[in-house]
Amino acid sequence: MTRRPMSNADAAWLHMDRPTNRMIINAVLWFDEPLERDTLREILAERLVARFPPFCRIAVEHGALGGADWLEDQDFDLDRHLHHVALPAPGDQITLQELVGDLASTPLDRDKPLWDAYLVDGYADGSALVLRMHHCIADGIALARVMLSLTDAADASGDPPPRDAAPLWGRVGVPNVLPGPLAPLVRGGLGAAGALVHEGAELLVHPRRVGALASETVADAQALGKLLFAPFDHKSAIHGELGPVQHVAWTEPFDLAQIKALAHAHGVTINDVLVSAVAGALGRHLAQADGAPQEIHALVPFNLRPAGEPPSPELGNHFGLVLLGLPATIFAPVERLEAVHERMNAIKHSREGAVSYGVLGAMGVAPPAVEDRLIDLFSAKASLVLTNVPGPREPLRLAGVPIAGVLVWAPCAGAISMSVSIFSYNGAVSVGFLVDAGLVPDPDRLAARVGPQLDALAAATL
Repeated sequence: MTRRPMSNADAAWLHMDRPTNRMIINAVLWFDEPLERDTLREILAERLVARFPPFCRIAVEHGALGGADWLEDQDFDLDRHLHHVALPAPGDQITLQELVGDLASTPLDRDKPLWDAYLVDGYADGSALVLRMHHCIADGIALARVMLSLTDAADASGDPPPRDAAPLWGRVGVPNVLPGPLAPLVRGGLGAAGALVHEGAELLVHPRRVGALASETVADAQALGKLLFAPFDHKSAIHGELGPVQHVAWTEPFDLAQIKALAHAHGVTINDVLVSAVAGALGRHLAQADGAPQEIHALVPFNLRPAGEPPSPELGNHFGLVLLGLPATIFAPVERLEAVHERMNAIKHSREGAVSYGVLGAMGVAPPAVEDRLIDLFSAKASLVLTNVPGPREPLRLAGVPIAGVLVWAPCAGAISMSVSIFSYNGAVSVGFLVDAGLVPDPDRLAARVGPQLDALAAATL
């Protein structure tokens, strides 16, 4: 069988699997009309399996030495990955959320390529599709582009898109917020991270040595220092002991044009408005559950690929992580929005993403004991993972059926208990919460807090 080495960053995500936190990207698409299984299977065979070889490879870890390989699956069978299930009555959003939560709590079979698709019948008058892919295959940005490669941009008449239409993969993805050429930044991040893992456990005991190791460039030292020396988030209603069960909930779609108008009125970005609303919802939740909210942090992924670049057939992970303080203690909507805008601007001009990418790459070849301690160190500094993926502005079809909505959740690593997905599509935006069921047993109540935060900002803007 053909073996090929897995990239260091991809291997890091493979090693991070824990019973309480599976390193699996979960996506759900829903439709107002039924999907046909045979048509869907044909599309998956032609546009997924044939185009992207990692979906036909088995991941093999090296054990105590670290690292991993890809092994071609000589007995690959698409029918082992495409599952057909019926949603129990009443087949509403709550029932679908329960199914997605059950699947998100389930590990992938490591004896076959690490992905699955579930065609769900009986969702209202239509269907749903749940896609699950291990993070070692690709990051969430790549998966969103892969999903778009399965779709068609036909209009309501069913006519195909014009020949000169922009490719679908160019219409989705987290913007690259790094200024200037990327390569020098990533090389610097790899250098600082390589030194970090080379020192291994000694560094974790004596973190002051980071200053000397990363002092080749002040910017890299500052970025690495922020990752290492940022205080841990306190235990809270969303940050505590984890269990193996996860729950899922999402909002009704919000009008993207109204959110854009709010952003324009305050001179900020659409992302700032949505992140501020999420911070407000979390603050209200913590105030009720803990008696008082506190400052919390989110790990925010962003794209390290060149803008508009199509997904490589080999996929992989090419993104950085930045640590964003969420002003959950600020209840005034305009003041909170200004704080989010200021903090996001500071991140956009830092090297944090490139350095964190280097840390992940170095972790991928580190001994498991060192990697576990690094995961615990970094994940204790945040309470959630927060992603915002700007999707296509026009309606799309899959297997000839219009897509009504989409959400994609990044996995949580280490001690992090919550993944928040913001996904815009066809003039609307949805916010989804994937949470530890023991900490947040009813995420619907949390999701219901997002809309009022947007309403409060709109009222304060008048």
